[in-house]
Amino acid sequence: MPHFIMEYSANLDDDLDIPALFEALNETAIGTGVFPIGGIRTRAIRCEHYRIGEGDPENTFVHLTAKVGSGREPEVLKAAADKVFETFTAQLQPVFDRRYMSIGFEMTELHPVLNYRQNNIHQKLAAKEEG
Repeated sequence: MPHFIMEYSANLDDDLDIPALFEALNETAIGTGVFPIGGIRTRAIRCEHYRIGEGDPENTFVHLTAKVGSGREPEVLKAAADKVFETFTAQLQPVFDRRYMSIGFEMTELHPVLNYRQNNIHQKLAAKEEG
């Protein structure tokens, strides 16, 4: 973890460099030292149907959710969230400067018991470090 899920309005297709944005988000998440590299997932959901504000078709939105595993101190999560939001808004700033845009971010902690996972990517990364 974290799993980054970005939703965005379809009218941003020509403005977003999603691969560059995701690279920056992943690097930031890794740089916090809070999240294991093998648990990071980043994906985008293009929203075809949306209405923003008063309905002006020039309005845009991007919302990022970070779902993280439970058990970290709130101060640790807040510091990591601050860094992620800083990267997120910096990456979007050029678009924000020329378009009407709503940017949102929320970090949520997954339930400690009702969250199930199976992941062998951690072992792959450990083997790469050893070899």
